Amino acid sequence: MTTEEVQKHSVHTLVFRSLKRTHDMFLSDQGNPPMKDDKSEKVKRLIKLQDEYGLVKQSAKKETGPKAITNAGDASHVGSTNGEEAMKGQGDRMNQSSESERSSSNNKALVSVQIGQQQMLVPKKAPTMPKPNWHPPWKLARVISGHIGWVRCLAVEPGNEWFASGAGDRVIKIWDLASGTLKLTLTGHVSTVRGLAVSGRHPYLFSCGEDKMVKCWDLEQNKTVRHYHGHLSACYALDLHPTIDVLSTCGRDGTVRVWDIRTKACIHTLTGHQNTVAVVKCQSPEPQIISGSHDCTVRLWDLAMGRTRVTLTNHKKSVRALALHPLQYAFASGSPDNIKQWKFPDGNFLQNLSGHNAIINSLACNSDGVLVSAADNGSLHFWDWRTGYNFQRVQSLTQSGSIHSEAGVFALAFDQSGSRLITGETDKTIKIYKEDETATEDSHPINWRPDIYKKKRY
Repeated sequence: MTTEEVQKHSVHTLVFRSLKRTHDMFLSDQGNPPMKDDKSEKVKRLIKLQDEYGLVKQSAKKETGPKAITNAGDASHVGSTNGEEAMKGQGDRMNQSSESERSSSNNKALVSVQIGQQQMLVPKKAPTMPKPNWHPPWKLARVISGHIGWVRCLAVEPGNEWFASGAGDRVIKIWDLASGTLKLTLTGHVSTVRGLAVSGRHPYLFSCGEDKMVKCWDLEQNKTVRHYHGHLSACYALDLHPTIDVLSTCGRDGTVRVWDIRTKACIHTLTGHQNTVAVVKCQSPEPQIISGSHDCTVRLWDLAMGRTRVTLTNHKKSVRALALHPLQYAFASGSPDNIKQWKFPDGNFLQNLSGHNAIINSLACNSDGVLVSAADNGSLHFWDWRTGYNFQRVQSLTQSGSIHSEAGVFALAFDQSGSRLITGETDKTIKIYKEDETATEDSHPINWRPDIYKKKRY
């Protein structure tokens, strides 16, 4: 019995043979576009016509209705037949004219406007960039030395008489705002102090640091009266709620914790960020907490529910800075890619402020609409909040004896009047800037070009 030899083929041959079979099987479905059906094209055109110009045609009919009825009563049967044909011809012409109108509307955007009972299509106005408000330039007024470590955080007292600074030397110093003299030094932290907040409702100062400690200082006794235990790693920022007696803190453990000031109880541990949470802010109209993280997201938390309301994923890089506008219901977030403005409570995007290409450590905004961004390379950018116009750039100078790489700005704070800007820097100094009183619109004009429209990019 002879066995027939099985013919062996390469995989390549087999694959292409099966491809050819498949192609032959479905040849009738390929390469033959469906025939154009004139009837369906006409129906489609009429539907589009009705959709775009239906309202205009209805309003025109309402106006010409009574006249058409009287004419129809007087006219004879023949006349009405001729009228119908004329109407039909007119309808065809209207279809053709509307076709040409629609083709030309690609070049000119039309917008529908209601005027009384009539609805009209008018050309849309070209978008224009609003002219920025003029702000006087800022200049350096005072340099305060005293810390022996990087100045990492600042807080101004609600009465505007003094401000506190925390630094890498593990101490909190309280300075007189008017004269810049040292009033008090508070010791107790065993690592860098990273966050400070002064209560406007109680004589308390709150601090947090890289030692995982969150402390409450009694300013009448100048000593620690409460500790808030719970963070598993370094605590990087804190903020007091303006209307409720709660304190929010965040840190390297990727959580935002909400504490009852009086009982020291942890009300909420807000989890969701995938990396270090660098900054946290509280806003009062809707009890809400905003946090920015190294996972490139900004989260808006519902304080009552204790969970995320919105996660903003627009930033491409770490978010280390947030600033709430004192008057508008909005806030800004800072990242090396862009500074972005958002609207409360749902985090609707407003606009980008582009140009500060550095690691932004801090943001501050005053009631005049001046937003300041501070970066690792010592640059300060001053922006007009409304238009996003960058009206001034300042490069911070290091104090004598410091190396050039120590020109970084870690903290920003406006005083309560918004007329003084305090910065905490890596050359271990605190600098105070103020508006230049001699400047006018003529001496420092706005370099504004209205022909450039700033698009809102995500």
